Order: sequence, then C-alpha cells, then structure tokens
Amino acid sequence: MARKVFIAATGMNSGKTTTSLSLMHMAKKKYARVGFIKPIGPKPMQYEGVIADKDAVVMARYFNLVDDLPLMSPFVLQKGDTKRIMDGIINKDEIANKMLDAIAELDAKNDFLIIEGAGHTGVGTLFGCNNARIARETNATVLMVTGGGLGNVVDTAQTNLALFQKERAKVKAILVNKIIAEKRDQTLRYLQMAFAEEDIQVIGGFNYQPILANPTMRRIAAVLEAKMRATEEQQQRIVHNVQIGAASAPRVVELLEPSTLIIVNRSRDELLVTLSNLYQLDEYRHKIAGIIIPGIGEISHITEKIINSSGIPYIRAELTSSNVFEIIRDDVSKLTAEDTHKIRLVTDLAEKRFDFESIDALLD
Repeated sequence: MARKVFIAATGMNSGKTTTSLSLMHMAKKKYARVGFIKPIGPKPMQYEGVIADKDAVVMARYFNLVDDLPLMSPFVLQKGDTKRIMDGIINKDEIANKMLDAIAELDAKNDFLIIEGAGHTGVGTLFGCNNARIARETNATVLMVTGGGLGNVVDTAQTNLALFQKERAKVKAILVNKIIAEKRDQTLRYLQMAFAEEDIQVIGGFNYQPILANPTMRRIAAVLEAKMRATEEQQQRIVHNVQIGAASAPRVVELLEPSTLIIVNRSRDELLVTLSNLYQLDEYRHKIAGIIIPGIGEISHITEKIINSSGIPYIRAELTSSNVFEIIRDDVSKLTAEDTHKIRLVTDLAEKRFDFESIDALLD
C-alpha cells in the first residue's frame, strides 16, 4: 500500500500540476515506485491511442509511466458528458467505481502515490464523486494548493475546507504558491497564524516566477491555431513580453525587453527586415523571442526571403493584431509534455525550494 497525498486546490491555475511535478521528482529520489493519477480529467487529449487528461499525459511521458496512462486518467470528461450524466445515460456509480478502482490498483503497485484533483474541491459533485469524496474514500492526506497573497489565500482556502470537513477528509497542510519573494517570510508567518486554530500546517511553495507563468512560443502558436516557422529550441523559448510593433522601427527596437514577442503587420517591411537582421546579433538575440505576422495577405517576396534566411522564429496568424494581442494576454500558460525546458526548470526549482520531507511527514 502506498503513501497517498491528494493534491487539492482552491481553484484553477493555483499550481497543482507544478506541485505534482515537484512531488513526483522529489518522491522518486526517496521511493522506488512512485505513481500518479488524475481521477477526473477535464482536459482530454489522445496519446498513443489512449484518451487521457492532458496533465496525466505530461506526467506519463516525462516520468516514463506511459504503460500506466489508462489508470492515470480513468475518467475523462468529454463534451456533452455533463448532460449525459444528468440524463442517466452515463451511470454515476460506474464513474466513481472506475476512478476508485484505478486508484486502488496504483495504490497496490506503488510506494508513493500522487492523486491530483481537478479544479476546486467541489468539481465532480454532479456525478457523485467530487475531490473531497475521493480523498476520503482513498484515505489520502490532503495537501491544498493555493495562489499567493494573504487575505485571498485565507478566504479561498476556508471556502474549500468546508467541503473536505463535510466529507471528513483530512486536510493536513496548505501549500502556498506564487509568493512575492521579498514578502515570503512575512506571508508565511501570517498564514501560519491564520490557520493555527485549524491545526493545518502552512508550507511555502514556489515564489512567483514569470518564467513559469509565461507561455512558450509553441503555446502561443497553439492558442492562436497558427503555423510557426521555428526550430525545436526556438519553440521552447519562453515569452516574457508582448509588444505591438506600431511605432517606428527605431522606437520598437528601443522598447525591446528581454524575450519579447513582437506583433508586426505584414505591410511593415522595414520593421520586419530590421528585426530579422537584429536577431542575428548576439546583443539582440536575448531580447527577441520572435515575431507574429497577423492577417491573411502575403508578405512581400524579398521581405519573406530576409525573414527566412535570418532564422528568426515567426508565426503567421489569420487574425487582426488586436485579436492576437487579446488572445495572448487572456491565455493562462499550461505545461505540455513538449515543454521540457519548463518542466526541467520546475524540477530544478523543486530541489531548492520544495520541502518534500515536510509533506512526506504529513502522511505518517
């Protein structure tokens, strides 16, 4: 039987997957057999013939657990499933049994098992098996992951704790992510005071890291549903800044910050040529992540030749400049299995910042 930790969260985008990756990496240093499961999979994708949740695929591919993928993502929510469940076409008990059976099988074959919840605590209530119930049924210790701040952490954590308490699941600790570095000690001290009466331990997670929060070039091309011309290394480049190249070419260059993605209209030949030439210089290579050329018209032949010969990565998007900017701004970057640079950074940071021993001790 495995030591089981249930990764809950106060909501989306609080760092559950980053936490699971860190736990997996650190647990494998101590335990011979470490498993992962995401019982409710809200983000379906197909990998090697298996329909599974995207996060489960990331874990399976990076940690060489592909053979266990069907167990790691036993129930994937497809479009229309909510209505089918309510109409009785999909049986609630069968869903619950499928998830719990998969957890039991992984429990039996591992020394340490990470169970990652979906969204907030109540996700899954509609089909009778929310996060809190899964934690209780599997007798897993709950680690609740939150975003940063003080008041927001307390408020959202208390809201989610209520359902765990109702289900009699044991929440042992809150892991706080996205902490402002210079306020880390102060934030954790006040949060420990806030949860002292709950007998819940507060553990510091990752400081806020733009490099983790920001998207890769590959991610941007995917959300824009656009084609990209770039090497594998260039696709993994993390974009820290996005600039609309509306000013003069010298002014755009003056405004460049580290790892900037510039949106440039196809008619701006002088700017496209300038950026392409600058990309070949070491002093500018770190500032230019790439360019996006919006619209459906053709680029002039000579400009396209210069862009291609320069090696600058670029994306052609059949959207307006303003639409491109809004989509990128509104997107929340998610890890994919191809983001190996980011995943390696997460595991490297885990070595320095992640208090695995404190978490492991909670499972005794």
